[in-house]
Amino acid sequence: MIEASNLSKTFLGVSGQEKRQVVAVESVSFSAQDGSITGLLGPNGAGKSTTLRMLATLIKPDNGTAIIDGHSITDDVLAVRQQLGFMPHNAGIYPRLTTRENIRYYARLCGMDKTSTEARIDELIEMLAMQHFANRRTAGFSQGQKTKVALARALVHRPQTLLLDEPTNGLDVMATRGLREIIRQLAQEGHCVVFSSHIMQEVAALCDEIAIISDGNIAMTGSMDSLLATTQQSNLEDAFVHAIGGEL
Repeated sequence: MIEASNLSKTFLGVSGQEKRQVVAVESVSFSAQDGSITGLLGPNGAGKSTTLRMLATLIKPDNGTAIIDGHSITDDVLAVRQQLGFMPHNAGIYPRLTTRENIRYYARLCGMDKTSTEARIDELIEMLAMQHFANRRTAGFSQGQKTKVALARALVHRPQTLLLDEPTNGLDVMATRGLREIIRQLAQEGHCVVFSSHIMQEVAALCDEIAIISDGNIAMTGSMDSLLATTQQSNLEDAFVHAIGGEL
C-alpha cells in the first residue's frame, strides 16, 4: 500500500549560460491499495518518472513524503526497498550478463541466499516464458525480452509493492497483452501495483484507480467511472483533457 503526501522535487537546470530551478514535481498526493492496479497518467514531462523515483527511494523529495507498506520513504529507506520492486523506464539491464545472471545479481543485492535465489529464478523464467533466452547474454535482446528481464529482476525478492515506469513502451501488441496479464495476476495475488503511462488505452484496460498528473501536480484521482462522472465525459481521453484544463 502507498500513501503519497505532497511530494515535491526541484532540479537545477541550465538554459544557455543561466542556471535556474526546474520544478519536476510540485505537489503529488495519491494512494494505491494492495490487490489493486493504480495508473499514474500524464503527458511526457508531467512528473511521472520523478514521482516513481521518489517512491522507489532513488531520489529524496524536497518536501512531502510517502508511506509504503508502513514505512516512510524518507526515514526508513532500507525497509521500503525490502518491500518494493521497481522497473525503471529504461530497463537498465547489463548487456554482458545473461538473463539468469541479471536476475541473480539483483537477488544477491537483495540479500537472498543461493538456494532460494536459484529456485526463484527458475520460477520467474517459467512465469514470464523466458526459457528460450534464459541463458543468453542480453545484448541484442528485443524490447519485449529486455522488459521481461527487468520485470523478473524487480520481482525476484517477492516485493509486496511494484512500481513500473511506462512498462509497455516499445512493446508490440502481443508482448503488451502478455505483460497486461502478468500485471493483472500480480494484483489478484494481493500486490500493490503502480504504473505510469501516457497511453490512454493502456490505463483504461488495466487500472482500478487512476491518478491524473499534469505539470507536477495531481489534477484528479478516482476510478474510471468516477472520473467520467466527475468530468461528465464519455471516455478517458476527454476526461483527461478536462481534468488538466485543456480544450475539448
